[in-house]
Amino acid sequence: MARDIDEVSGDVLDLSLRVHRDLGPGLLESVYETILAGKLAAAGYKVDRQKPIDILFEDMRFDAAFRIDLLVDDRLLVEIKSVERLNAAHGKQLLTYLRLTGHSVGLLINFGGATLKEGVRRIVNDHKPSASPRLRVNR
Repeated sequence: MARDIDEVSGDVLDLSLRVHRDLGPGLLESVYETILAGKLAAAGYKVDRQKPIDILFEDMRFDAAFRIDLLVDDRLLVEIKSVERLNAAHGKQLLTYLRLTGHSVGLLINFGGATLKEGVRRIVNDHKPSASPRLRVNR
């Protein structure tokens, strides 16, 4: 049986807090991504790292147009940052990823701050696709 998305999100956040507490800020995003993916896999989750996403736009296909940092249990997108402070563009990026992939929930996690608490955003995609979409992903 698939885990509830809130349970998955909670586990990702719990492990992220542990990783940040033990490693601290200042490392590259790829380090936090690698360790978090390993911890999630050890906890029994299916984790895809740097998952390439293709886009079909106006009958043209663009392979691996962008990559998702982590896709957990084929349901939760996790975008990892290591910056001093998140800005609006980071949230917009994740929301766009959610819309283009058709997923409903994503976590934006910034490991760059002194504490992780202010560096976490839960983004929800409530976008309803139009009847004739011009932009399709992985189809």
